[in-house]
Amino acid sequence: MTLDGWLETHRFLEPLARVRRRIDAAVDAVTTPLPAPPDWDEHAEDFASGVPLLQSQARIDLETAGHAVISVVGRLASDAGHAPLTQDASAQRLQFQDDPIAAQRVIGWLLGDDSWEPFRPGLVKSVGWLTLATALRPIEQAFAAWRGHDRWLARYCPMCGALPAMAQLIGIDPGRRRFMTCGRCASQWRYVRTGCPFCESDSHRLVSLEVHGEAGLRIDYCETCHGYLKTYSGQGDERVLLADWTSLHLDVVARERGLKRMATSLYDLAPEIPEAAPEFRTRSGGAESEPSGHPATLH
Repeated sequence: MTLDGWLETHRFLEPLARVRRRIDAAVDAVTTPLPAPPDWDEHAEDFASGVPLLQSQARIDLETAGHAVISVVGRLASDAGHAPLTQDASAQRLQFQDDPIAAQRVIGWLLGDDSWEPFRPGLVKSVGWLTLATALRPIEQAFAAWRGHDRWLARYCPMCGALPAMAQLIGIDPGRRRFMTCGRCASQWRYVRTGCPFCESDSHRLVSLEVHGEAGLRIDYCETCHGYLKTYSGQGDERVLLADWTSLHLDVVARERGLKRMATSLYDLAPEIPEAAPEFRTRSGGAESEPSGHPATLH
């Protein structure tokens, strides 16, 4: 499946897709310096204690990536093709220009330091992590190879510490495995097959909403905390279906049903709801219930 093909059947996502294309083009245009890989031995103790790599004592120089974030914002400020994005980027560029240590500040803020606040936090959060994820991709791949699938089974990202935005089910029962996808740095890691990654309740409290005609996407939610996780049950279309923003209509459906988005995401839900809606059936404990007869409607 291609992204264009997905957008052809989900036209309500096109406004967001246009913004993503501009941000992605700006990120691609900036030569993002790649930080040197850390010494994995320096991270071994923190790793065993459950400390994410970017919060570890292992040294990764991210200041150059901070300069790349500033450059991407500058390019967006000069792009007149999307007025709201250009205006936000222009305001943010002014703040960066007046700060000699802006690169350090923006990286610190992205990693959780709230002693500094950007003028446009939504823009900096999205642009910053998309840029940082690009810069860190070689390290993320080396890190994944070093740790393997079975050494990190925590509910949060081994790279940046974020809670998962998406999940993927791979294989067939009884050996099916579940992998989490980070909504910030795009890392993937294995997690227990049926536990809630938000409150860690066991499998008996999980319910699935199967999505008809949505290429294997579904919503898994916890009856204890009412947190949910968008889940792709399949393989081959990860680039499209694990992108988080390509399934924001499922977030809207979950919100309409009173569920809570506890995942770390780069996107906020708009009040507008698309007109097209999938239909759902409920699964609990592995058994599928009858359709309710009331398709979920997005208004």
